[in-house]
Amino acid sequence: MEHKHIYDAKGKQLCCTQTEKIYNQAGAQRLIQEAPAQDHFHSHNDDDGHDHAAVEGSKLQLFLPAIISFVLLMAAIAMDNWVPQSWFKDWVRVCWYVVAYIPVGFPVIKDALKSISKEEIFSEFLLMSIATLGAFAIKEFPEGVAVMLFYAVGEVFQTLAVSRAKSNIKALLDQRPDEVTIVEANNSRVIRAETAAIGDIIQLKPGEKLGLDGELISDTASFNTAALTGESKPDTKTKGEIVLAGMINMNTVSLVKVTTAYKDSKLSKILELVQNATSQKAPTELFIRKFAKVYTPIVVLLAIAICLVPYFFVVQYVFNDWLYRALVFLVISCPCALVISIPLGYFGGIGAASRNGILFKGSNFLDAMAKIQHVVMDKTGTMTEGVFKVQEVRLEPGVDETVILKLVNKIESRSSHPVATAIREYVGEPDESLNLIDVEEITGHGLKGTTDGKVLLVGNFKLLDKFNIAYHIDPNSIVYTTIAIALDNRFMGFITIADSIKEDAAMTIRLLHKSGVHATMLSGDKSTVVAYVAKELGIDKAFGDLLPEDKVDKVKEIKASNESIAFVGDGINDAPVVALSDVGIAMGGLGSDATIETADVVIQDDKPSKIPMAINIGKQTKKVVYQNIGLAFVVKGVVLILGAGGLATMWEAVFADVGVSLIAILNAIRIQKMKF
Repeated sequence: MEHKHIYDAKGKQLCCTQTEKIYNQAGAQRLIQEAPAQDHFHSHNDDDGHDHAAVEGSKLQLFLPAIISFVLLMAAIAMDNWVPQSWFKDWVRVCWYVVAYIPVGFPVIKDALKSISKEEIFSEFLLMSIATLGAFAIKEFPEGVAVMLFYAVGEVFQTLAVSRAKSNIKALLDQRPDEVTIVEANNSRVIRAETAAIGDIIQLKPGEKLGLDGELISDTASFNTAALTGESKPDTKTKGEIVLAGMINMNTVSLVKVTTAYKDSKLSKILELVQNATSQKAPTELFIRKFAKVYTPIVVLLAIAICLVPYFFVVQYVFNDWLYRALVFLVISCPCALVISIPLGYFGGIGAASRNGILFKGSNFLDAMAKIQHVVMDKTGTMTEGVFKVQEVRLEPGVDETVILKLVNKIESRSSHPVATAIREYVGEPDESLNLIDVEEITGHGLKGTTDGKVLLVGNFKLLDKFNIAYHIDPNSIVYTTIAIALDNRFMGFITIADSIKEDAAMTIRLLHKSGVHATMLSGDKSTVVAYVAKELGIDKAFGDLLPEDKVDKVKEIKASNESIAFVGDGINDAPVVALSDVGIAMGGLGSDATIETADVVIQDDKPSKIPMAINIGKQTKKVVYQNIGLAFVVKGVVLILGAGGLATMWEAVFADVGVSLIAILNAIRIQKMKF
């Protein structure tokens, strides 16, 4: 199995300090570029900027420098202690250890010098270089080689761990094909996907990925949408339905008409979101970065003090002894465990969420989700399918049903609300011959227009109240969603429509309650409908007949209790509420460009059960990060004290640095293996 490395813009492999820096850039794609050819651990390319051919190094190639160093070191230790001979001494012995040191030490020293030239003096490369060269200076050759050897092995494991953590996101980034097959006048030709124009016809063979968003013009086709939604169940589309870039055609050859430019496709927006996710840092990451910048120079000064200050206070001062203590102190103080394992933990959380069809816009929202105490949700499209069907048409005596339904269908055709779709499916296509002008949407109420000089009102009963239209119906006596109709200041009757509850909605509420999270439903729909859905699902509190400003007031009331709130909705109509909440969660990111733009977290497949899953991913990520912080500080603190007191050797120092780093990394990648 082959692994990938992390590289900078010139193709140079990065170690943990550089890796931490690149986490600050909006570049998940850069983090997982192909590795250039290499012949030692810290892969370097030509300084003049010529790029090597991008290839992956195998595990053996990664470990080869460390293996060479290890073999030479063990041979030297054996000749020092167990193998009788007379030649392994003086300059031969020194040269042997130098040769053992070079494969793992030279790249680090080179990086230390480069960091200094860029005014980044206090890097981990400098700490390790000083510590190991210092060990050579006091003739502790085996320990000097061993420290750098273990450090190099630790760096390889870090590289492999980061590569593993990004595997899910790399799979997502690979979902967009570079080429598409265009059909023109019964002839087909292959072109670059980004050059395809709106209106082009793409031919999609079984097993091929769609490169751009489009409209299916074949009668039917089945698609694998797992890369976009995390849902393995095939999605069957029929003629006229929208299909998205990244979907994989499963059965027969299909034709798709391009409706969106390459750069504007849903997948492109999702990829941009994922690529930018690492630029949004969690408070913990920001703290560690600032801490490391202050911490590293302080420990260098302390190491100098440990070496020199005792001269003025210790009677029998031996420079080599105190220099050794200082070198041990430097090795222990390297902040590698913190600067790599913490970003790795958060990136692992983002990757695990992406694998399950949940997109976080940054690690800061992982932290925020972990703190959520109250989930406030919309009803339509969030806990219900958002697919309405007309249940009943009840009109006043003498009202011509055909005429009034045509008018209602015509005015609703100006709206994108699911109600309009339900009425169109019931009545048919709108009658374009009808004269309907001055149509306007009255937020939270419905639609108003004019036909043949008469005012037409279609919406909820609050709309009729607003225009003082008298009616004899008690809206609260009707369970279903009701569409009231008035024409020329006269009540015409009403239409009832119903929406079905999503199959995993009840489970969602149970999981939230199990986690100690409260649930409240806010909806502009009728109170009776909202109450019915809330009762079916076991939602704590539910409020209906709300205008957008009413929703804002309700959220403010909840926030007044100092609870951390997540609002779940479509991310468009509820923008004021999303702005008030601690985390805005949008359902159905594949259905709306605006959703991806406005929400902090996007659930791609419309499943409400992903809400508690997102909270759980946030909690598990935060738990792992805090475990790593605690482990690093406790172990390093204890060994630092022992090292300063002369009670810890280089071997304990190696464990405090490389050992703790490896444990922290293994702990961080657990997130990738967790099942949520």
